[in-house]
Amino acid sequence: MSFSVQVKEEIISQGQATKSELAAMIKLSGSLGLASSGLTLSISSEHAKIARHLYEMLYKFYHVKAEIRHHQKTNLRKNRVYTVFLESGVNEILDDLYLADSFFGLETGIAPAILEKDSWSQSYLRGAFLASGSVKDPETGKYQLEIASIYEDHAHDLARLLQKFLLDGKVIERSKGSITYLQRAEDIMDFLLIIGAEEAKTEFENVKLLRETRNDLNRAINAEAANIARTVTASMKTINNISKIMETIGLDQLPSDLQEVAQLRIQHPDYSIQQLADSLSKPITKSGINHRLRKINKIADEL
Repeated sequence: MSFSVQVKEEIISQGQATKSELAAMIKLSGSLGLASSGLTLSISSEHAKIARHLYEMLYKFYHVKAEIRHHQKTNLRKNRVYTVFLESGVNEILDDLYLADSFFGLETGIAPAILEKDSWSQSYLRGAFLASGSVKDPETGKYQLEIASIYEDHAHDLARLLQKFLLDGKVIERSKGSITYLQRAEDIMDFLLIIGAEEAKTEFENVKLLRETRNDLNRAINAEAANIARTVTASMKTINNISKIMETIGLDQLPSDLQEVAQLRIQHPDYSIQQLADSLSKPITKSGINHRLRKINKIADEL
């Protein structure tokens, strides 16, 4: 089960159906037709549970029994598409939900009346996500939540609605419509809370924290490996220079403090600067060790 489906099933399982939620789902997934009896309404979804949810909302609010149809998509994925079909009382439903325009169609934006209360706005966002929303699995590390709209002005209205809840909603145009989206992980988690998907929000946050912990650990390991590599490289350079001194003038020609450092470095090529400093007969600072090693390297360079 994808993370998007997981979120949608959690929302549906709560049984918090509202008219604002239904309005959003009709706006984003509905289409109107004309029959001898008048207007017909078709609301499509690839999820059987969402189709059942639509059927139950129509019956709960308007006491009408819709017909649930299904057909197989012809693309390679071959998903089944469910259609909730209604051919009676459509005009009254559209009017009640502030969806009807003056030409027997669907209004393209979000009716201000639907957004008069925060609870209605939350319900509308819940319905919009159920109808055409998706969210990337946080395991991918690419945070993105999208709601697809056929109408450009509706996409911008959705972005403004998200901004009402202090979320950074943005809109991008695509070939088949407009996308309202969130990209910040914190915004996505807040959105999940707004639409009532608390379990999904908790899972999203846990996965995010785990990924960040793993990334921090990997960075620390890589930094340590880089430090070790630099230490080994510097150590080998110094050892080669000490060998050069031994083969030419001999270590006994060096001052006693440099002799001790040179012998320690030869005996312990894997020691860090701090370990060398601590191993001297009279321990000194790291900068003191570095100063002596630079002197040894300079002497070797001059030979």
